[in-house]
Amino acid sequence: MHPAFSVVFFTTATGAGYGLLALLGLLGGFGVIPADFWLGLVGMGLALGLIAAGLLSSTGHLGHPERAWRAFSQWRSSWLSREGVASVATFIPAALFGIGWVLLGRSGGWVAVAGVLAAAGAVMTICTTGMIYASLKPIAQWHSRYTLPAYLIFAAMTGSVLANALLQGFKLGSTAMPIWALLATLAGWGWKLATWRYNDRLEIPTTANTATGLAGGTVRSIEWPHTEENYLLKEMGFRIARKHSAKLRRITQVLAFAVPAILLAAVFFLPWPLGAVASVLAAVAQLVGMLVERWLFFAEAKHTVTLYYGRE
Repeated sequence: MHPAFSVVFFTTATGAGYGLLALLGLLGGFGVIPADFWLGLVGMGLALGLIAAGLLSSTGHLGHPERAWRAFSQWRSSWLSREGVASVATFIPAALFGIGWVLLGRSGGWVAVAGVLAAAGAVMTICTTGMIYASLKPIAQWHSRYTLPAYLIFAAMTGSVLANALLQGFKLGSTAMPIWALLATLAGWGWKLATWRYNDRLEIPTTANTATGLAGGTVRSIEWPHTEENYLLKEMGFRIARKHSAKLRRITQVLAFAVPAILLAAVFFLPWPLGAVASVLAAVAQLVGMLVERWLFFAEAKHTVTLYYGRE
């Protein structure tokens, strides 16, 4: 029993992809980044490739992937459906921006408008993804003020670190992008520590007694409602040893935050191409660390339905 890797990869890849897309749309659209064909091709290819890979991996989490299209029809009430609509809609301005910035070598005008719309679509999609989890009241670790901002901060963090690696690789590095990437990484680190502190102190008032409405004693389960493991027990009732959780938290802090922060700080003192190598290593380490962080995000969450299985 463990959290599904498809969802872990989905949230990591799409967060980084949309973060990078938003930066490229704004900086490229307004001419802050030059309209260079190879820079644009690699940058947009990386951003859209991460987004597409993440979206495709999410279908592997479905029992019937061929029915995924039906989720789009529930946008009035479902954050999952809204996420699907927003993710697909974002490809339209992103494609227009790519045509203008990459193929035509233009910025400003309608290209800037397309870039702004692509960035807005990326932010909207990240918000809908975060709200999928923040809106789930039965999972107290997610239903908090920390969840939605975390998705936005991590997208900005991973996107900016990728953007810095891209610019450094094409010898277009400046002091602004490494500083922004470093500050975003430190902000993500601080937010993650605050989230862990909040979750560790979280007191969940719901018990088997309150869930069943029974009083006058301690309610306990003597037999499971069914004989096989189900989805909730596998992915939202996962039990991880405290020592393993502490170890994985340290790995997350090292790979997702500490190592990238050190490498980004080193960029200011290293000549090219060493600065470019450090930037690429920072991006790779951070993505690996975020995979661990996302796994913990799901593994440490507890659905209140587990009370019916005798778990406190």
